[in-house]
Amino acid sequence: MTTEQIKIEHVNFKYPGGEHPVLNDVNLTIQKGAFVAIIGGNGSGKSTLCKLINGLIPHYYVGDFTGSVTVNGLDTKESKVADLSHHVGYVYQDFDNQLVRARVLEDASFAPLNFGHADYKERGKRALELTGLTGHDEEFIWQLSGGQKHLLALAGAVSLDPDILIMDEPIAQLDPFHAKEIYDVLKMLNEQHGKTIIVIEHHTEFIADYCKEVVLMDQGNVIWKKPTADALRLVEQLMERQIFPPQVTQAAFKLDTFSNKSYPITLSEALGLFPNQVGEEVAAHGPTNNSERAGRQSIVEMEQVSFAYKTITRSKKTVLNGIDLTINQGDRIALVGNNGAGKSSLMRLITGLVKPAEGKVMVKGKNTRECSPEKMADFVTYIYQNPEEMFIEDSVRKDVSFFLKARKVPEYEKIVDRILEQFELTSLQERDSRLMSGGQQRRASLAIGVAMNPSIILLDEPTANLDIATRKHITRLIGTLKDNVEAVLVATHDMQLVAEWANRVIVLKDGHVLHDGTRESVFNNRELLDLAGLNPPQIMELSRGLNMSPVCYTVDDFVAAVNKQFGEENNDGIQTKII
Repeated sequence: MTTEQIKIEHVNFKYPGGEHPVLNDVNLTIQKGAFVAIIGGNGSGKSTLCKLINGLIPHYYVGDFTGSVTVNGLDTKESKVADLSHHVGYVYQDFDNQLVRARVLEDASFAPLNFGHADYKERGKRALELTGLTGHDEEFIWQLSGGQKHLLALAGAVSLDPDILIMDEPIAQLDPFHAKEIYDVLKMLNEQHGKTIIVIEHHTEFIADYCKEVVLMDQGNVIWKKPTADALRLVEQLMERQIFPPQVTQAAFKLDTFSNKSYPITLSEALGLFPNQVGEEVAAHGPTNNSERAGRQSIVEMEQVSFAYKTITRSKKTVLNGIDLTINQGDRIALVGNNGAGKSSLMRLITGLVKPAEGKVMVKGKNTRECSPEKMADFVTYIYQNPEEMFIEDSVRKDVSFFLKARKVPEYEKIVDRILEQFELTSLQERDSRLMSGGQQRRASLAIGVAMNPSIILLDEPTANLDIATRKHITRLIGTLKDNVEAVLVATHDMQLVAEWANRVIVLKDGHVLHDGTRESVFNNRELLDLAGLNPPQIMELSRGLNMSPVCYTVDDFVAAVNKQFGEENNDGIQTKII
């Protein structure tokens, strides 16, 4: 018999100064031991809904609030946030802000210590054990990878042993290896320790693999709560809200050959349903594009470059070691690898913001050791992972104009007009960039970079923290950058961006270049993928599993290939149908 653990009844909420309610007559019940994904577009009310559960609304975020929320029998309006924290643990999207102590065990023990538990250290150690961080007790938090920091934030929530754990976009900033690691921990906490898990998630492939139920939100309304398989098969309802089901589900829907509409939602289901194709064996490694690059002019040259920084103990931490790399005109490079592989450090070396410990970095014939970052800005634009770091002025137009105006570029206003139009910002040009949505901020940061008219643009995780629809939009805009600059280098964990956009892929691991080639040479090399902790797009794994040749990189490629071989009448006049 299931136990009702969370009950939200007729809740309406509007933030101060808001024109419209963020939540509209919300009713939702969640049972004890559930593993629930909350989905919806940006601004649908997902995070606001979850802040009801731990009492941040109405106690911290004030506004117009009506209705009732009950958690483990406690009325959240009548209970303090501190009391509710023993029942509800919350890991925020910007989880770095939850790490408040210098060392790992100190941070994991912080909550039980402040609640006066005599066994606070034991609670912290148990939380580290549950989240897979045993052995890191005395490490400084800045020594951890991004995935480990996320697990530490989860350990801090687990340390009070709450019945309910909420994670807001748990894998938005993580490489594929650490993303799976986070979800494996959540699955273990759910199945072995009986925790109720609630995730706000855009990645439906993870939802299909791990979650038991899905809640759909739209414009502050809870549309439905359904078992995961039923939810993800409602393709039309999801797609009309710009929510993209797993790629295997999209493919089955577009083929329109499933007579009972029982679309697959996982890779294993799809492999059992789609017809196996007998094609040529895919090359184990695929071609590289070294010969193609040979005739092109170089923009950046790195020779035996190493980079290190001093830790708090004054020991040196080597981040990059012996890097030899040339970036050429026309390169669209995806720089991939696990958190901590050295991607951001490599890009910062190109900007001249940091200097190599050994070797040299040449950009357009200039040695970065001999040039200031201000001078290098004539050639290189670095667009930060957090777009807010790009904003200086109080409007989009002023931010885009800033560099041009400072360099006294003639008729810069006409240039700004063209760039605002290119990045679909004309109607937003008087808005404060810091107050816009995540996708709008990304577009503004790209516009600022293009306005600087560099030879090369460097982008650090440009699709992180965005829903899938916005990621697709940003990917399309990144594709237009080739018309503005000589080369583009993108550091990313987004394998779909890599598959659809890059003409060159550089794989980093532990500060070394493991591989430099094409998407084919990377995604067809299983040993390399495993070593670097990379996961190809799901549709590519499906096409490989079905022996399709060539391998498909997008859903549309897959659908076209299947239709070509199986969607036409064969020689016997029999139409192929997938049942």
